[in-house]
Amino acid sequence: MKLFDVYPLFNITPVKASGAYIWDDKGEKYLDLYGGHAVISIGHSHPYYVQKIEEQLHQIAFYSNAVQMPLQEVLAKKLGHLSGYHDYQLFLCNSGTEANENALKLASFHNGRKKIIAFKDSFHGRTSLSVGATDDAKLSANINKTHDVVFLPLNDIDAFEQEINEEVCAVIVEGIQGVGGINIPSNEFLKTISQACQKHGSMFILDEVQSGYGRTGKFFAHQHSDVAPHIITMAKGMGNGFPVASVAIHPDIKASHGMLGTTFGGNYLACAASIAVLDVIEQEDLITNAENIGNYLIAELKTISGIKEIRGQGLMIGIETEKDAKAIRSKLLSEEKIFTGFSSGKNTIRLLPPLNIGITEADIFLKALIKTINHI
Repeated sequence: MKLFDVYPLFNITPVKASGAYIWDDKGEKYLDLYGGHAVISIGHSHPYYVQKIEEQLHQIAFYSNAVQMPLQEVLAKKLGHLSGYHDYQLFLCNSGTEANENALKLASFHNGRKKIIAFKDSFHGRTSLSVGATDDAKLSANINKTHDVVFLPLNDIDAFEQEINEEVCAVIVEGIQGVGGINIPSNEFLKTISQACQKHGSMFILDEVQSGYGRTGKFFAHQHSDVAPHIITMAKGMGNGFPVASVAIHPDIKASHGMLGTTFGGNYLACAASIAVLDVIEQEDLITNAENIGNYLIAELKTISGIKEIRGQGLMIGIETEKDAKAIRSKLLSEEKIFTGFSSGKNTIRLLPPLNIGITEADIFLKALIKTINHI
């Protein structure tokens, strides 16, 4: 059997990683400022994280959600404490698309409606409902195009107010659009959505899959805007590489047995990984570090010639370049040994590094970026 060839691959084979660095099978060292799509939140192979997973592995690795698992309650309590959402309910699953799928389904269970408002340049996943709410036609097969979804321009309050009504089941928006090019919903826009959803009985869903878990200098990106959505989705940095995701659910939304379900979600190892991540974020004050290093990077990037625009918050940064961003990213990887991300529609390099990077790593990147832009 051969692998199904759906991924364009770099000619790099990582075999070891630590902190913000990766080594390949040839012994080459790379600075990782992308974290595998914002997944590596507390750094590669963090010793505390490795210890906690290993300890759990020696006890019990898996059983289904048919039994008592106190680790799930420990995780929920710690997540509520660090995020500020103490009174919300937690549903654990496996991936960002699954979290968004369940969030949209849950919204429809709650109000009985089916129309969804999403936004242009959005990305919410690749499964049926989540890809239906994703603004990328090439990701949707015909079978995914049966959902009642309307796409509106991000931050266009007039367009939104014309569309929202009592027929809308849910409004789903990213805390910061990642794949779409690091586009930030304005404070006024998020507040408008929140107020309109309350008025019309629609569910306000914040997709924090990429922008959550301390990445922006707040636990969730939407907390820069002082809004409280009905449903929040998480994944990516939640497990620092272990597959885990979750849905935080407003206390007014009532659960019933069988409403949602998953085989692997919330298993012992997933909980051990997730609790370890939260412990490290708290103990090492990584949210403050993300804010400080992010502010430093953004300020320095704004002084570099050849950069058209800088967008972002904390360590979720988009660098729109005057020259071909894809070529710059390629040179950064091949010549400077630095991993970054890319958003083709906006000619934008994406930075999504581990939250524990320091000034040293930031300066290595800044120096390499200036050199690369000047040689393109």
